[in-house]
Amino acid sequence: MSLPFSQSCENNKEYILTQLRRHFTKPFGRVLEIASGTGQHAEYFATHMPHLHWQSTDVPENVDMLNLRLDAARLSNLPSARPFDVTQDKLSQSPLDYIFSANSLHIMSAEAVTHFFRHMRYLLANSGVLCVYGPFKYEGNFTTPSNAEFDLWLKARNAESGLRDFEKVHALAEDAGLSLLEDNPMPANNQLLVWTKTQ
Repeated sequence: MSLPFSQSCENNKEYILTQLRRHFTKPFGRVLEIASGTGQHAEYFATHMPHLHWQSTDVPENVDMLNLRLDAARLSNLPSARPFDVTQDKLSQSPLDYIFSANSLHIMSAEAVTHFFRHMRYLLANSGVLCVYGPFKYEGNFTTPSNAEFDLWLKARNAESGLRDFEKVHALAEDAGLSLLEDNPMPANNQLLVWTKTQ
């Protein structure tokens, strides 16, 4: 059986890695990835940052497909993925050093995005770092016409999905005790948002 594959993951993984290396620096650090998708990011980042223990997760129905890639990688710091639905589950997990999620918030419903940040209160250790990659709106405006078109395409597939407003997402992060460190412009009209747990 062929491994799951996303061309966008191939296109952006090197750019994301450059940013993660600046923030995920703790020796023997522990990372939780939420909505790991095809597992390409997990495999690539675990390979290039061997000091990190990279735990992937996804909704239960996607875990078997995700594990095809993770198990084939055979990396000691990349265990099999765990099921995690942010709208239903509380993940049994001690607080982590780092949390990462890519191209997820615009796929989730607005309710799921709210749950996503509520989980940060117990999943992320004090001074831990959350990195979220994807496209966002600012003050209700799309940053490019292509992002506006992408938003229409998402909503045609699922009316509850769509690009999120940075200001609303940041407010949810602040409610979860996070402070914004960086908002990094990335290729293909994406951003990498970086928060740290301060309370």
